Amino acid sequence: MVAADVRSELEAGQTALSECRWADARAAFERAVDAGGGEEALEGLGQAAFFLDDPDAALDAHERAYVAYRGADRRVDAARVAIALAWEYRAYRGEPAVSDGWLGRARRLLEGVGPTRESGWLALRVAAFALPGNPALARERSAAAESLGQELGDIDLEMTASALDGLALVSQGELAAGMARLDEATTAATAGEMSDPVAIGFSCCYLIFACERVRDFDRAGQWCQRLARMAAEQNVRALRAVCRAHYGTVLMLRGEWVGAEVELTEAAAVLARTQREGADAFARLGELRRRQGRSEEAAGLIGQAEHHPLAILCRGALALERGDLSAAADAAARFMRSLGGAIIERAPALELLAEAHGEAGRAEEAMRAARELRGIAGRVGTDPLLGAARYAEGCALAAAGGYDDAREAFEDAVGLLARAGLPFEAGRARVALARSLRALGRHEAALSEFDRAHVTFSGLGAAAEARRARQLRVRGRRRGGAELSVREREVLALVAQGKTNAEIATSLVLSEHTVHRHVANILAKLGASSRAAAVAAANEQNPL
Repeated sequence: MVAADVRSELEAGQTALSECRWADARAAFERAVDAGGGEEALEGLGQAAFFLDDPDAALDAHERAYVAYRGADRRVDAARVAIALAWEYRAYRGEPAVSDGWLGRARRLLEGVGPTRESGWLALRVAAFALPGNPALARERSAAAESLGQELGDIDLEMTASALDGLALVSQGELAAGMARLDEATTAATAGEMSDPVAIGFSCCYLIFACERVRDFDRAGQWCQRLARMAAEQNVRALRAVCRAHYGTVLMLRGEWVGAEVELTEAAAVLARTQREGADAFARLGELRRRQGRSEEAAGLIGQAEHHPLAILCRGALALERGDLSAAADAAARFMRSLGGAIIERAPALELLAEAHGEAGRAEEAMRAARELRGIAGRVGTDPLLGAARYAEGCALAAAGGYDDAREAFEDAVGLLARAGLPFEAGRARVALARSLRALGRHEAALSEFDRAHVTFSGLGAAAEARRARQLRVRGRRRGGAELSVREREVLALVAQGKTNAEIATSLVLSEHTVHRHVANILAKLGASSRAAAVAAANEQNPL
């Protein structure tokens, strides 16, 4: 093939890329490479393979293009390919050290070079990799990229930087400012101002990520569908799968589990070859399996996403379900340690932590988690987060024996979560409400709430939660009263040993007032008039 023919194939490949005809682009660049087309043909081949979701081919072509550009002493071009390789090694292979090495090479190659688009994308990659742990660094690097975009008149660079800065602001709890930036960038992407499909995809995805973090699920669902249509039009299979994974989560939370099953299983199948997005899809599917009561399948899926944050939370929720409260609290703490300076992202772990501590009778620890969650919910203001915060407060109040206050908190949670369209979460809050009502001696009301929760779970297909609601209902009727909490059983065991309230307070590291309250609740639940009668009644039901 003569030089003119090579140039013709390169032009054909570039035209096909601009028109999102990835297979045609790949074929043209392969012909150019075979004819000795050199570094430009290799880079184009890598781009086409990226959009065709062929990670091995993309990495191979880009690495060869990098070597060729370096051999030709084309530093800026080599830096551009190094930046692409940094993303691919992190997303495809899950190798952050190698990814950071490529960023380092790009940084060195761009030293002393004037303002370039490549410098802006280098800053964006550093910013993206900094989240969620270091939102301050993400904001600093996004600002640098945005400034470069404005200087160069590059709307794709400018708006992607604006979107990433918005996501970092949301992570810091600056919701209004962050969402405003994200809205602007997404409008530019969907109005046709932006042309780079990668920039468009990232800008829109950052908005979806932010919506999920603040639990604005209606908004997230709308944008997921919009972006999925755009990805289908542009034939970007991997981006469409990412959107489907996030949309599957929205459907799961809304209680539309049949649709969620389709979206999540198909997304997981497409993304299985990529380390990061594959892990995300497996973790999301694992959470659906957990809610369905298919615990073994859930454990298997999150095992494939071992260190993914969503997998850590799902593992903690599974531990909570089987009564391993320490493991549940440990998972929540591990999740939060991974977040660094992020604020909003702590919410789901705080909810899990409050429930685990509450079930274990650690009222003070539960209340600390609940108060932090309440602060986040107050800043965000969405019903799902406000409902989660009230649920967490109810767990803490019940652990302290304040069942009437807990009842109010759980009633608020049920209302907020139901209004937000989250039936699974509302059902769990109903079960907690029923337990508090029973502790207050309001048995008919408790039975009604247990029944309503059971209907909700059965309708969803949440087998384990439906079974739990039924078992709690029957258990209470068999015993003729409310079940004792973990902490109450600990207090009663010490009462049986003849210990005074002061001695119990010392043993359990509680105040005497809290112990007095627990003893009063124990007497009420067991229908006993004295401490000795309470011990006797408990032994009749279940020996201490």
